Amino acid sequence: MHILFDDAGKLLTGRLLSEAESSLQVELESGKRVKVKSANALLRFDKPSPSQLMPAATTLAETMELELAYEFAPEDEFGFADLAHEYFSDSASTTEQVAALLCLQGAPHYFRRAGKGRYKKAPPEILAQALAAIEKKKEVQARIEAWAAELASGVCPEPVRQQLYKILFKPDKNAPEYKAVVEAARNSHTAPLTLLQNAGAIHSAYQFHWQRFLFDQFPRGTGFPPLEAPVIADELPLATVQAFSIDDSATTEIDDALSLQGLGSGQVTLGIHIAAPGLAVSPEDVIDQVARQRLSTVYMPGHKITMLPDDVVQAYTLMAGRDCPAVSLYVTLDEATLAVAGSRTVLERVPIALNLRHDQLDAVITEAWLDGAVPATGATPAIAALQPSLAFLHRLARHLKAQREVVRGKPENFNRPDYTFRLEGVTGDEPTGDERVRIGTRQRGAPLDLMVAEAMILANSTWGNWLAECGVPGIYRSQASLQPGVKVRMGTKAQPHAGIGVKSYAWSTSPLRRYVDLVNQWQIIACARHSKTAALAAPFKPRDANLFAIISAFDAAYTAYNGFQNGMERYWTLRYLRQENLTELTATLIKDNLVRADTLPLVLPVLGAEGLPRGAHLRVKLGEIDDITLDIHGTVTERLDLPVDSTLDDEGGSDEDGEDEELAAPLALAIDVDEAENDPAAQPPQTPGPAGD
Repeated sequence: MHILFDDAGKLLTGRLLSEAESSLQVELESGKRVKVKSANALLRFDKPSPSQLMPAATTLAETMELELAYEFAPEDEFGFADLAHEYFSDSASTTEQVAALLCLQGAPHYFRRAGKGRYKKAPPEILAQALAAIEKKKEVQARIEAWAAELASGVCPEPVRQQLYKILFKPDKNAPEYKAVVEAARNSHTAPLTLLQNAGAIHSAYQFHWQRFLFDQFPRGTGFPPLEAPVIADELPLATVQAFSIDDSATTEIDDALSLQGLGSGQVTLGIHIAAPGLAVSPEDVIDQVARQRLSTVYMPGHKITMLPDDVVQAYTLMAGRDCPAVSLYVTLDEATLAVAGSRTVLERVPIALNLRHDQLDAVITEAWLDGAVPATGATPAIAALQPSLAFLHRLARHLKAQREVVRGKPENFNRPDYTFRLEGVTGDEPTGDERVRIGTRQRGAPLDLMVAEAMILANSTWGNWLAECGVPGIYRSQASLQPGVKVRMGTKAQPHAGIGVKSYAWSTSPLRRYVDLVNQWQIIACARHSKTAALAAPFKPRDANLFAIISAFDAAYTAYNGFQNGMERYWTLRYLRQENLTELTATLIKDNLVRADTLPLVLPVLGAEGLPRGAHLRVKLGEIDDITLDIHGTVTERLDLPVDSTLDDEGGSDEDGEDEELAAPLALAIDVDEAENDPAAQPPQTPGPAGD
């Protein structure tokens, strides 16, 4: 005698060897002997043989009509043999009984299990829902297959185009659009990104990078809600200075300005004046919520996304011709020795006399002109009148830099320029990616650049120390040492910044464009108003969880924004290569097979640099440009007869992380063809059983 039994949901057959009270000894067709619980035995039979029964029953079950079986099935609970008798005949054979069992097992939407070999008809309304779901899934699967076929043929279906960035970077792996791309990529043996490019889903490399960034960082768009800049309620005194700012021509968020008093008296007072939105905007108000969500202005060639709405920025920016609210740091200096005699912080209105633009004046305000060696060509009377003040500021800046270098333990070497990008032909609010690009340079350490940099370092370090002295927490940037791999960190404790060479460093001089500066400004304002009791009045208290949350969010956003800016600058650099028909360039080997172009902001891998010393000068033939991945490779064609650059990458003094920021970051896609093929969860979902199954 043979037996059909249920083994964890799987139907098996075998020869019955012996039978006890609650178990059976069964020999499988393979010869293996197993112990089977009596409750799991579903059918005993003599013929056909087990090897013939299951194939025949499976074939017969496939011919059964589910609607008819559902109609014939008893209304109450029943066994599979009962259905066989109703569907086939009163004398249903063993094969027909097993076919009925297989039919019941394979149709959970029609029949739900009520025990071993026992079933009950699903209620009609539940069955209708299940059948509708099955039909819907069939339609979805047909849509997936149709879209996949279109993609493979080089046509992108509109639903896939609309979901492009979600599919590639934050996919819903059960969405039909995602499944269509995966199926098409797998069937055509094509990488998903290449597949979508070939299908025309990506019509512009520039828009690909721009829309990807917006999708990731600004999913709700870059617009602002209607906001009105609050009026500063304080009665602020008017400063007796004539301040001037130094910025790029494209700068609208003018955060800082300088003034000088007492030249020729032996004691000079340097004023560092910072725009004061913190006097009007309060933590947790509507404008603060907008700023905290964005955390920083995003910069890119030809465009920017500001942290604050333009109307708000214009209310507090240090625009020439206005008396602007400011948080001012006044540093008293000995005119001869430049020794600092003291400092004080004042909340006031500051007359802004001039907005100097260094990109227009770097060629005018030179070291030779500041030293009085040559007249300034092209200097207006207003600029000429500033010569004594600018000369002193330049002398002070060099002195402050030298002092920091003593603390650093080595000098700062600015052996690479800052590159500037200017787009010609931008007709709308933002570039399209087809504009002509001009790449210029601004040498780091130029007089105007040095004056501003040292003044801001002085303010950020002085205020950082002052916050600590008052017991008021702030957001600091610190670096434990200049050893390789020691990064700049953000925290709430005043700790040394080895890269800059100061006791502590708290970003405070850009409150219109960086959120941590606005936070620190609130804390500084509390110190200015309350002095020794500032810790009680400051918006953020020691160990405030809000500060740590701000640091974490800012770090992530600032890293993403800088990465995007570097990527867009690389995009325009690669476009410049095409625009100027550049097929080769000279470069410096910076490590292994990586070179930095001598006259462009471009780092690229090369072949043929093996064995050459770091700092070697090379001629490189350029390969193909990939505008999507921002990749370009080169081949060394000649080693130039120039001395090895021994100061390579000793670029001290920067407060930014990253040595080779111009190298394209890998394009990481979230779509996984292999995962979709092997993971059952990624396959089209099976029809669920009715409720209660």
